[in-house]
Amino acid sequence: MSTVTASEIPQAGRREWLGLAALALPTFIVAIDIFVLLLALPALSADLGPDSNQQLWILDIYGFILAGFTVTLGTLGDRIGRRRLLLMGAAAFGLASLLCAYAPNAETLILGRALLGVAGASLMPSTLALITNLFQDPKQRAMAFGMWGGTFTLGMIIGPIIGGVLLENFWWGSVFLLALPIMFGLLIVGPKLLPEYKNGQPGRLDPLSVVLSLAMWLPVIYGIKELARNGWDVVPVLAVVLGLTSAYLFGRRQNRIPDPLLDLSLFKNRSISTTLISQLAYSVVGGGVMLFMMLYFQLVKGLSTVEAAFAMAPGMVAAIVGFTTLPRLATKIRPAILISAGMAGISVVLLGFTQVGAESSTAMLIVGFVVLSFCGSPLVSLGMNLVLGSAPPEKAGSAGSMAQMSNEFGGTLGSALLGTIGYAVYRSQVADSIPSDLPAEAAATAEDSIAGASAVASSLPDQLAAALLGPAREAFTTGLNTVAGVGAVLMAAVAVLIAVTLRDVPTIGSGGPGGPGGPEGAPGGDPTPESDATPETAKLEEIRD
Repeated sequence: MSTVTASEIPQAGRREWLGLAALALPTFIVAIDIFVLLLALPALSADLGPDSNQQLWILDIYGFILAGFTVTLGTLGDRIGRRRLLLMGAAAFGLASLLCAYAPNAETLILGRALLGVAGASLMPSTLALITNLFQDPKQRAMAFGMWGGTFTLGMIIGPIIGGVLLENFWWGSVFLLALPIMFGLLIVGPKLLPEYKNGQPGRLDPLSVVLSLAMWLPVIYGIKELARNGWDVVPVLAVVLGLTSAYLFGRRQNRIPDPLLDLSLFKNRSISTTLISQLAYSVVGGGVMLFMMLYFQLVKGLSTVEAAFAMAPGMVAAIVGFTTLPRLATKIRPAILISAGMAGISVVLLGFTQVGAESSTAMLIVGFVVLSFCGSPLVSLGMNLVLGSAPPEKAGSAGSMAQMSNEFGGTLGSALLGTIGYAVYRSQVADSIPSDLPAEAAATAEDSIAGASAVASSLPDQLAAALLGPAREAFTTGLNTVAGVGAVLMAAVAVLIAVTLRDVPTIGSGGPGGPGGPEGAPGGDPTPESDATPETAKLEEIRD
C-alpha cells in the first residue's frame, strides 16, 4: 500500500472550520440538556405531579435510550450519510424538545425524553465522524477534537446558569426550548458547511443485530441503576443477566455475518482498544466522583444547585484550556506520555480527596477539581483522535459510536458502582449514629442516604436536626473519601496501561493514528475522491455539494 506524505494531506480551510462551528451546535445543546433537567425537576414535579417512579423515568429514560441506540445509529450514519443522519437527528431533537416543553402530564414528558434519547444517539457519533472527514491533517484534527471537547464542557458550565435564569422567570418547560434555535440554526447552515460522507458499499442492515444491540445495553444500564438505587433484587439482576447474554450473542453474530452492525475487528487495533478501555475507566471514576462532589457541596456544605455549579465551573474552564492547548503539545510529545501523565495527576488529586473532611473548606475540592479536569483533557481530546484516526474511514461512524458509548456507559457505571460503594460506607457508618428518639420511619430514611437525612432534618427541631446531620455528613464524607481512593487506584492503573501499550505511538503529525502511515496498518486521514482512492478508501463514497 502506498503511503501518503504529510505534504499531500489536504489542509482544512475556512469552510472546514466553519463546519466545526456548525458541529459545535448540537454538542453544546446536548451538554446543556444534561444539567437543566435536574434544575427543572422540582418545578415540573409540582406542576405535573409525577410519582417517585415517574420522576426516575423522567430523569433516566434519556440516558437509557441514548445508550441503546448509539451503536445502531452511529453505524447507520456510515450507511445513509453522516450529514443526513445529523440533520435528521437535529430536527427530531427540536421536535422532541417542543413536546417536552409543553407536556401536559408525566407520561407525555417521559415519551418526549425517550424521543430525545433517540435523537441524541444520532447526533454525537455523526458529529465525531464528520470531524474526521473535515480535518484530514492529524494536527488540525487533534485541535478540532480539542475544540469539540471544549464546546461540550462550555455547555456544562453555562447550562445550570442559563437554566437557573429561565426557571426564575418562566415555567419549567422553557429549559427545553433552548434546543429549538440551536437545532434550527444547524438545519440552516449544516447543508451549506458540511459535506456528505457515507460508505459506498454499506451492505445489508441486520435487524437481529439491531435488536441485540438494544437488548445488550438497555437491561444492563437499567439493572445497574436499580441495584445501586435499591439494593439486590431479582428483577434488576435478571436484567443484567439478560443484557450480558445479549452482548455475548451480539458479539458472536457480528463475527459471523458479512455486514456486521459493529465491526469488532476495530478492537484488534491497539490504539482503539486501549483508548476505549481508558475512556471507560475515566468516565467511571468521573461519574462517581462528580456525583459525590455535587452532593457534598449541596448537602454537606449547604450550597444551592446553582452555587454548586459555580463551584464546579473553574474545573470546567481548566478542561477547556486543556482541550485547546494540549493537542498542540502533542505534536512534540508522544500522546502516551501526555495521557499517562494526566491519569497519574488525577490519581494524585484523588488521593488528596481522601483527606477531605466534613468541616474542610470547599477550596480543596474546587482546586482539586481544576487540576483533575485539566489532567483528564489529554485522554478526552487526544483519545478521540486516536480512536477515530486509527479507524478505517468508512468505519468512522462506528468508531465514534464506540467512543461515545465508552463515555455514556462509563458515566452510568460510575455513578452506579462507585455510588453503591460510597453509600455502603455511609450506611455502615451512620447506622450507629442515628438519634435514638427519632421515629423508626424517619430513622430508616436518614440511614438510607444523605439526601434522606437532610429531608428528615428539615422537619425536626434544631437540636435534634443537628444531632442527625452531624454524623450523617461525616459518614457521607467518609463515603466520598472511599470513592476517591478507589478512583485513585483505577486511574493509576490506567496511567500504566497507556504508558506501556501506546508507548510506540508517535507524536501527532509524524505518522501516528490518524496521520500518514499510522500503526498497525490503520489508514490515516479521510476519504479521497474515487479516482485517487487507495484500496482501503475505495469503499468510501464522498459526496460534496
